Amino acid sequence: MIDYTTLKTLLERRLEVIADTKLRDKDPDEQLRQLQTVSEDITRWANETKGIPQQLNHFLKQSSLNKALEYIQAITKN
Repeated sequence: MIDYTTLKTLLERRLEVIADTKLRDKDPDEQLRQLQTVSEDITRWANETKGIPQQLNHFLKQSSLNKALEYIQAITKN
């Protein structure tokens, strides 16, 4: 069974960074750095985790973050 806790946290973090308009206005380079870091962490998790459901893998590859998060919430009931 796959533990989705880390992925869920990473997806939530990326969505938070995207929504941070104060950071974007104050320091857009920092926002991009944070986005890049968390995106790399998501990609690393996906590459290192075996047996990811095809639909979730599709959402991750297409950067459909809200859909990926909703999928995880539905299958883990969290």
